[in-house]
Amino acid sequence: MLLMLLQRKSPSMIASQKNAGGKRISNNRPIEGINITPLSRLPAEGGEVWHAMKSSEPDFKGFGETYFSWIESGMIKGWKRHREMTMNVIVPVGLVKFVFFDSVGHLFQEVIIGVDHYSRICVPPGLWFGFQGLTDSASLVMNIADMTHDPNEVERKAIDLISYDWSKI
Repeated sequence: MLLMLLQRKSPSMIASQKNAGGKRISNNRPIEGINITPLSRLPAEGGEVWHAMKSSEPDFKGFGETYFSWIESGMIKGWKRHREMTMNVIVPVGLVKFVFFDSVGHLFQEVIIGVDHYSRICVPPGLWFGFQGLTDSASLVMNIADMTHDPNEVERKAIDLISYDWSKI
């Protein structure tokens, strides 16, 4: 049922913005710097070709590394904040809810992407984020980062240190 509901909405409609108290603010005012780009899936003999990113796109800030992260059904990874890294995340397998928190404006933005909502989220440095697997099986998250991983440029917080209700979809 969740997938049927989400299939009727574009990725930008799936995005929502809420304040730290959980009250909905607007679907049309995303957190500054978060950019959601629908991606193409091209038919080809033997199977589709899925686009991820071109160096000519505005969200491409350079290339440092690409890595994959599996997230199990219902599990939550977060909170993390990169001080320098720009992330471009894609979910080619499954369905994942990303939650971004602007600690300056005390706003949350939710974005759900995956196989049926094939899109890329560009995440600028300085925003807290976490993500949750929404399908019955594991989902795969790919990050195209503009720099190689540096453990000294990332901050982490326990999931309960930022007040967000992960049970909502």
